[in-house]
Amino acid sequence: MALIIPVRGFTPKVGADCFLAENATLVGDVTMGDGCSIWFNAVLRGDVNTITIGNNVNIQDGSVLHTLYQKSTIEIGDYVSIGHNVTIHGAKIHDYALIGMGAVVMDDAEVGEGAIVAAGAVVLSRTKIGPGELWGGAPAKFIKMVETEKAREMNQKIAHNYLMYSKWYTEPQTDSETKE
Repeated sequence: MALIIPVRGFTPKVGADCFLAENATLVGDVTMGDGCSIWFNAVLRGDVNTITIGNNVNIQDGSVLHTLYQKSTIEIGDYVSIGHNVTIHGAKIHDYALIGMGAVVMDDAEVGEGAIVAAGAVVLSRTKIGPGELWGGAPAKFIKMVETEKAREMNQKIAHNYLMYSKWYTEPQTDSETKE
């Protein structure tokens, strides 16, 4: 079972049909919508400020979400995919956005609807990434526009796939699923 730690009078709130890997950690002022998945070794540390997560969000293995005390919060919309080993520190991520593996998104940055942050990118504090934009590099810079429907389709597919993957851990498997 995931480690869920109340702190400063806040206990993490988890929506319906969510999957929390057994070594995921949720601390303090964390609120999560329905259909989310928090994967192995992910840490959502709402000890110093609020972390709010929408519906159908997947936060993949090794990712860390944290904020600045009394200064920044994290807001994540619906159908957002946070790749493996991502650090989000006090940022706002809009619906259908994708944060690639190993990316860093710093305080008061904003990632627009359907935007993509490339793997390994470093989004500096107060950076505003517009809807449908692809950013990459360190520090992250605008690369090109992404077609809105393609980004939404891709991110919905990833979110639905992660919901399916989570069921592998929570529902009984048939013989055909367990054979190699």
